[in-house]
Amino acid sequence: MQKETEIKLRVSRETLAALREHPLLKKRNKSGWERRELMNQYFDTPERDLARAKVALRLRKDGDDVIQTLKTRGQSVAGLSERNEYDWNLPKAKLDVKKLDGECWPEALADLDKKTLKPIFTTDFVRERAEIAWGRGKAKVVIEAALDLGHVVVGKQKEEICELELELREGEPSALLELAAELAATLALMPCDISKAERGYRLYDANSYSLSLPAPQLTAETPLDDAFAALCWHLLGSSQRLAEQYRFNGHWRLLQDWVENLAELRALVSSLGQAAPRQSTHDLRASLDALLEDWRPLVQAGVDDEDVRKAAPEQFLEELEDPRWGLFSLNTSRWLLARTWTADRNTRGNRQGAAQLGSWLPRLLGEEATSLQLQRYQQQPEDLAEQLPRIERIQAWLHHARNVLDIPEMDRLYGELNKLAQLANEPITDEALDARKQQAIAVYQNRAWKMLLRM
Repeated sequence: MQKETEIKLRVSRETLAALREHPLLKKRNKSGWERRELMNQYFDTPERDLARAKVALRLRKDGDDVIQTLKTRGQSVAGLSERNEYDWNLPKAKLDVKKLDGECWPEALADLDKKTLKPIFTTDFVRERAEIAWGRGKAKVVIEAALDLGHVVVGKQKEEICELELELREGEPSALLELAAELAATLALMPCDISKAERGYRLYDANSYSLSLPAPQLTAETPLDDAFAALCWHLLGSSQRLAEQYRFNGHWRLLQDWVENLAELRALVSSLGQAAPRQSTHDLRASLDALLEDWRPLVQAGVDDEDVRKAAPEQFLEELEDPRWGLFSLNTSRWLLARTWTADRNTRGNRQGAAQLGSWLPRLLGEEATSLQLQRYQQQPEDLAEQLPRIERIQAWLHHARNVLDIPEMDRLYGELNKLAQLANEPITDEALDARKQQAIAVYQNRAWKMLLRM
């Protein structure tokens, strides 16, 4: 058994060709490009029990070699994935279920009748592989780079495979992100944690691709730095999955959710005060602002304009064909992995970062609630939009961490604030202004809001 640490990057055919000749890869290429044709057959039960258990089982034909591989549930964070992988060389291209036993077979599938396993789909592609190595400080980094071009095939359906895989052989995981970010500076590389197996299942059943990621498990005792990191990783990973699925099917709701994820990430990044000094978040805030400046108005316009919704998928493909999205994703991953916001902060910032969420969050929300001055906007509702950044900071924390607060009616307050934010985004009309007044009153009279004001 070996642990596989890799990052997958969706690319175009043109980018794939450019990567083969990229100066950085040519300089560090220690083996030259080796070309191989890989034929892969994936297996599962008719009920797709393996897919539900996050297990992939395949037979691969690599030249004259036949390899049976089992990949078990691992973790994937914003495109950087780790999974346990078991390989067996077989004498012929026939699944050997006797190998699927002992420590490799997941306990969740212990009662599965392995005789029900059958071929589900194939992934056939040409792989050009090279060993990329360099010195990083006093350490050596070795990464296997693979340029894959082919198709996932399910019956008469197929989807193109066109991607760069970077798999860590020696060194730290941060080196994967560092190399990917350097390549993404000039090439459109889209971090994408959907495996070839997931693509096959998605073709087999369009609803099988899960957009939701496990929510971070936050408690009142969680240090602020840990809570912030967990939420940011979650939002970044979710935004990448939403981008991939919107690229695939163009469903409008996915684009709305993608923008909401980015807005929440922006709100969290600006909420930490001295725990995240402004200089440490400058580049991330600037990147998020640029994305939101382009996409938030489009999403708002598309709510009532079908032509905008119809044109959006093509516009989104143009976004993905530009280096901006991939570079943002990779640089944000590097920023989170290195915990850059904790560097060079003062003693008070370190103290805030170490504070327990249960004591820090009520103070933050109390300060934001007081500064919002809702009484003013009951009289001047036309100015409410100027407070959207503050409302969004409160919303972001209530969305993901209100369970750590021992305050009644928090769920109701979160819902009322969502209505207020929605009204603040709407065009000003007499009807909208009256609705803003009434909603400001509803929030102000909420029991949880009154308790926050006393924090």
